[in-house]
Amino acid sequence: MRTQDMNRDWIATAQTLSQALPFLQRYADATVVIKLGGHAMGSDEAMDEFARDVALMRQVGVNPVIVHGGGPMINDMLARLNIKSEFVNGKRVTDAATMEVVEMVLSGLVNARIVQAISEQGGRAVGVSGKDSGLIVCDPEDPALGLVGNPTQVNPRILRDFADKGIIPVIAPLGMGRGGETYNINGDTAAGAIAGALEADRLLLLTDVAGVKDGKGEVVTDLTASQINEMIADGTIAGGMIPKVQTALDALEGGVRAAVILDGRAPNACLLELFTEHGAGSIIRKG
Repeated sequence: MRTQDMNRDWIATAQTLSQALPFLQRYADATVVIKLGGHAMGSDEAMDEFARDVALMRQVGVNPVIVHGGGPMINDMLARLNIKSEFVNGKRVTDAATMEVVEMVLSGLVNARIVQAISEQGGRAVGVSGKDSGLIVCDPEDPALGLVGNPTQVNPRILRDFADKGIIPVIAPLGMGRGGETYNINGDTAAGAIAGALEADRLLLLTDVAGVKDGKGEVVTDLTASQINEMIADGTIAGGMIPKVQTALDALEGGVRAAVILDGRAPNACLLELFTEHGAGSIIRKG
């Protein structure tokens, strides 16, 4: 006969699982759209951890929808092919040659890597782009930028079909123009538009910062849309955080229950946000 002492780590693990029960119940059958980018895409270890978290979410009844970026990979491929980029107001002009590379990288290299990582963790994932089944219809964001699109219509039926079958969609941020053109879409913008069309319970925007910070540099964990607008007006929110919070505000207007800006570098960031009392970033609600 073998005896076994209960050590503190095991007990703590059991307590964590027990404390997660109300949150597991809360998010049963909920749709959670996750914008994947930054650090979580930067290493195989981070990708495997993210994929494991997503597979676990699906296993406990959450319906995750993944929208990914891929800017650094696109830059690398353009450099390797010696395709030079032009910029207007800090944004890349996407001409036909650049668009071919963007589509190849996003729909091919990046999308396939994420799908494979989720599959290796036991999840069922399928890669699609916003062009598939008319998922995202775009107008030009700015004619000077070429084939950069702004979503004007999202048709999420295919995503609901995947959810019904327990399949995790992994979406490349591309869209179709009204004349059949292919458009490149900002990943955050695409995620917000998809979350709104699905009336998702949560939009999780994974970034390389801890969240929205106040004037003292402290992360604010709970915010309303009106507070966000005030922080933009007084300059507390500035720079690259403005488009992030604007995506969150647009998603709320589109029907998302709440949006969260959180640090994708933190281990198990999505699980911490959904299944613990303290969360893992800055949650933004209407109000």
